[in-house]
Amino acid sequence: MRSRPGLLTEHDVYLLREGTHGRLYERLGCHLEDGGAHFAVWAPNARAVAVIGDFNGWNAAAHPLAARADGCGVWEGFVPGVVRGQAYKYVLTTAAGAKLEKADPFALQTECPPATASRVATLDYEWHDGEWMARRARANALDAPMAIYEVHLGSWRRAADGSFLDYRSAARALAEYVTQMGFTHVELLPLTEHPFYGSWGYQCTGYFAPTARHGAPQDLMALVDTLHQAGIGVILDWVPSHFPADAHGLAFFDGTYLYEHQDPRQGFHPEWNSAIFNYGRNEVRAFLLSSALFWLERYHVDGLRVDAVASMLYLDYARKEGEWIPNRYGGRENLEAIEFLRLLSQSVYRDHPDVQLIAEESTAWPMVSRPTWVGGLGFGLKWNMGWMHDTLAYFREDPIYRRYHHNTITFSIMYAFSENFVLPLSHDEVVHGKGSLIGRMPGDGWQQFANLRLLLGYMWTHPGKKLLFMGGEFGQRREWTHEGELEWWVLRHAEHAGVQRWLADVNRVYRAQPALHAVDFDPSGFEWIDCNDADNSVLSFLRRAPRAAPLAVVCNFTPVPRHNYVIGVPAGGRWIELLNSDAIVYGGSGMGNLGAVDAAPVAAHGRSRSLTLTLPPLAIVVLAPEA
Repeated sequence: MRSRPGLLTEHDVYLLREGTHGRLYERLGCHLEDGGAHFAVWAPNARAVAVIGDFNGWNAAAHPLAARADGCGVWEGFVPGVVRGQAYKYVLTTAAGAKLEKADPFALQTECPPATASRVATLDYEWHDGEWMARRARANALDAPMAIYEVHLGSWRRAADGSFLDYRSAARALAEYVTQMGFTHVELLPLTEHPFYGSWGYQCTGYFAPTARHGAPQDLMALVDTLHQAGIGVILDWVPSHFPADAHGLAFFDGTYLYEHQDPRQGFHPEWNSAIFNYGRNEVRAFLLSSALFWLERYHVDGLRVDAVASMLYLDYARKEGEWIPNRYGGRENLEAIEFLRLLSQSVYRDHPDVQLIAEESTAWPMVSRPTWVGGLGFGLKWNMGWMHDTLAYFREDPIYRRYHHNTITFSIMYAFSENFVLPLSHDEVVHGKGSLIGRMPGDGWQQFANLRLLLGYMWTHPGKKLLFMGGEFGQRREWTHEGELEWWVLRHAEHAGVQRWLADVNRVYRAQPALHAVDFDPSGFEWIDCNDADNSVLSFLRRAPRAAPLAVVCNFTPVPRHNYVIGVPAGGRWIELLNSDAIVYGGSGMGNLGAVDAAPVAAHGRSRSLTLTLPPLAIVVLAPEA
């Protein structure tokens, strides 16, 4: 029988020491009880620990905590008179006698930055997403459509006075917009509490607390609930790779390098000026595992996108020769991190088989999205950074030169089925001087928008799930900034509104046609028609799915229309033009195939039937056999 929340049992201590405890948030931190609250914090090297807050006038002598007799390093105690909403911190006396004031690592709520205290909180909330939760296994399945809208909540939209939207206001607007656009999921940049807004949430101090910039825990729950009721999945960015060195946070927590390594060659991240978790310490693994499961269980999120997995896997990540320590075999692989990631994936899918764990892994590390029992890391999906780099490099080329870079756009199919890939055009591609997506397209204004429509159409028809950062769906010209909101005003211009309308229609077809999503991770779902027409910079291919009509996709990557262009197809009869990015309604020139083409009994590309098409300039067309 479980003890009441906030009290560690012998079994809890065993799991903590073993590093497999996945629900430490039920035991450590602040838990309200009748007449007060129970506090518990892991600080094994502290000489003394006390809790201070609104309830005792911030007096460090008022409520000392006691070290547990079992030697697990946890300090705990009951404090009377504590009520919900009060601010608090721990005062830790180090072995050297120094006093450190620290926020609660397991705090459920925090003060709004720049204030740094924790707040006494509960997670009571009446959910209304039962229908979604009952069917989300189907919505998150690998053969389901997955079109993810990546959102930084602080800069998606702002209130009329320029202030942040609260979670509930954002929920209503986001649910309406995402439904209108046809996305299946929203991915939120980290909402775990972070002191520096400019880190976009990637420098996190509150691994169990949503940022107070947008409201209380129940408000974030309402956001997830609202999206679920609209049939939209919610993925949360989660950062187990590093944490900031802010004085109130995890760094040097009890006067020792507790959560991080002591040696800077292992414990300091030179690229992000932050601390690296010590994955070899069992209690740290339990802390991170508990955080991951916490968001899945208490906030009903449908997936975690795990940030910077490559930095976890490699001991020499972003380091020069001599700046890192090899593993026990002399290699550069972080064996403890690998063990943790496998524990994470096993635990997540054991307890929540209907969610997705997604790796942002930027190298060729093998089997990231393969099961642990065959030697993989166990993730459900992995970002395809190679596709992203090659595709953007190709689209940057002036169309006149694209014939010389044809292999850049075709190469991704060589490895497309080696992992369960997500195709990302994320926030990282529109910051730090890279400019906007539309700004990277060559040519005059018309050609830039045509190129962007073509890019999005090509992405949505290529094998793999889809992720697009906000603003890309309507061709925002300004590079993304976290200050202020997106340039929504540009939708008054037809060319921007055309891109938005195009992607909404692409999403509609993508979700309705199994051939575009049901077989993303097996070669049987893709077949080249012609990948060798470099002279014309044209690609043509088929997408397939069992018991579904095949789709023919043709991309013309030049502004030169191609008349009487022949492609071989697997079936006769009439083929309907489902999508044409050059349609006038999207801002195109209106060139196309009058809605349909009849297949002729003329062999082409090894097939007995063929279509003779008009290929619009800088455009993609998608055709399906008439039902």
